[in-house]
Amino acid sequence: MTISILVVDDDVGIKETTEEFLKLSGYMTASALSGEEAVEIIESFDPDIVLTDIMLKEIDGLTLTRFIKNKYKAEIIVMTGYSAAYSYEEAVNAGASDFIFKPFRFEELGLRIKRVIRELKLKRANVKLITELESLAITDGLTKLYNSRYFFKQLKGEIERHMRYSRPLSLLLMDIDDFKRVNDTFGHLQGDRILIKVGRIITSCLRAMDTAYRYGGEEFTAILPETEIKKACIVGERIREAVFNKKIKDYESGETIPITISIGATEFSKEDDFQSFIKRSDTAMYMSKAHGKNKLTCLQCPPDYP
Repeated sequence: MTISILVVDDDVGIKETTEEFLKLSGYMTASALSGEEAVEIIESFDPDIVLTDIMLKEIDGLTLTRFIKNKYKAEIIVMTGYSAAYSYEEAVNAGASDFIFKPFRFEELGLRIKRVIRELKLKRANVKLITELESLAITDGLTKLYNSRYFFKQLKGEIERHMRYSRPLSLLLMDIDDFKRVNDTFGHLQGDRILIKVGRIITSCLRAMDTAYRYGGEEFTAILPETEIKKACIVGERIREAVFNKKIKDYESGETIPITISIGATEFSKEDDFQSFIKRSDTAMYMSKAHGKNKLTCLQCPPDYP
């Protein structure tokens, strides 16, 4: 990865020689003569490291450091020739990663930049690892949809939002028909492939605000915020039809595997709680199973429910 460095110094000579050294060292560079100019440049340049003098007109180096650390991800190395006026602690407290006194040897500057780069790479690796771990905690490993744990968390949040703003909220619960027969006939590897494809079909039929989840086994669910039961049924029917029309072939025999899905749809009502909402969508889905499968059942909360 190419490291980009922004040099900020109101001494033209220091700015230019420092930038030339950094270019020769293989870094991508930009430079500014003031804090104001640096703020303008950083928007488009997006440096990994900012090398700034403390003594700048209007916006001084420590103020610039605080601004950058609050808004951007760049690491800061502060330069100063005024060793008595500023301390290493002040620079670090402002958000700087290092502090170097002028005049400095370029060898020393190069070593300090390499140390900051090592810290930068370590931070980015840690952020990537944390992001991956968070993703694993809420994502189904096979289908890459959100998992049931995350479904329960998100549904509770959407119900709270419904209670606060009285916005419609609907839920779809879906189950692949005769999935055990598919596994027994074509094998579990083919079954996993079907789960992945069905998950993708469901996602493709949803709007940006909707979210799909693997509920467990061959069951899927989708939360539809801002959606009344009629619109939820339209979405559900679109999913049912898309799954029915998908021609999935066995990768060994070439035989087309008939895949259908049974769906239950329902809308949250003021009489509902978390459990009754899910239970009614489950009831609707099993009604689809009982009426021949490959069906959508829309079940509203009756006036005297539960």
